[in-house]
Amino acid sequence: MTKVTIREVAAEAGVSVATVSRALRGLPSVSPATRARVEQVAANLEYVPDPYASRLASSRAHTILVAVPVPGQWYYAQVVTGVEAVASDAGSDLQLHVVGDDAQRRRFIEDILPGSRRVDGAILVDIPLSPADAAELTGRGVRIVAVGQHTEGVVSVGIDNRQAATDATQLLLELGHTRIGLLGGMPTGRSDLSIPGMREIGFRDALEAAGLRVDEDLITNGNFSIDGGDDAATHLLSLREPPTALFALSDEMAVGAMGAARRLGIDVPGQLCIVGFDGHEFSGAIGLTTVRQPVVELGASAAQALLDAVNGKPWNEDKVLAHELVERDTTGRRG
Repeated sequence: MTKVTIREVAAEAGVSVATVSRALRGLPSVSPATRARVEQVAANLEYVPDPYASRLASSRAHTILVAVPVPGQWYYAQVVTGVEAVASDAGSDLQLHVVGDDAQRRRFIEDILPGSRRVDGAILVDIPLSPADAAELTGRGVRIVAVGQHTEGVVSVGIDNRQAATDATQLLLELGHTRIGLLGGMPTGRSDLSIPGMREIGFRDALEAAGLRVDEDLITNGNFSIDGGDDAATHLLSLREPPTALFALSDEMAVGAMGAARRLGIDVPGQLCIVGFDGHEFSGAIGLTTVRQPVVELGASAAQALLDAVNGKPWNEDKVLAHELVERDTTGRRG
């Protein structure tokens, strides 16, 4: 006989998976009438809760699952460093999963996360979750904290990407630049990350606040990579009216832009200003002006949020950490 799932109980009772989970576990925020209906439907369907999910919700496994798109990339490695520091102090180990593209993300969300019996919870770094996926997983007792991406129903830790991009663009405007190119787009293999879009909105906000029309020809995809940034900058700098400044939504793309300018014989910052984003460890060495985000602290805060939830003290709202605009050699006033 096929085992009845919690989704079937939710569908029959006309409620969400999370509500079924709360009702059957005797948790608050469920009305008496709804709880009675769920219990009756579960009994009629002979639904038997997963004992492993119950154990996950009530005990420590001393293991935290961490999912990242590219483990070797500096940003993700730094976030994991922050997670590991807090987890180690709490006596927890890390279980690292690579979720690099949309197909891997679906497998991770549908197969791996629901089957993670022996972990205290999961920290998802730039791994998008739909509200439905979040409700399904939390309804099964999986604790989740997001880093970067905001998901309804899941606590997240990050910076204000929109405001950070506005600040970077305003710097270029204050330096006298009005023709500013944007190296943005989406990392290869990804389609639904919200962070690049929020940064682009911040860029547009600053231009519009200054009374400038956004020139769509100056917005191009740099794939969040050095090579992509080089290609995108080469294209913009070859236009009949090239930009006098470039804002790259990642430091990697900014490095590519610096290489393109050097190859084309364009002086930085004399003829072209460049601003990056992230505060990569190499940014100081090459004199790159950038938006620095506290990357290690993002991971540490996410781990603390997860451990607090394990200890019965869940966070009630997202945590927004401060960013910093660091001016260096790649920006200067337009002559």
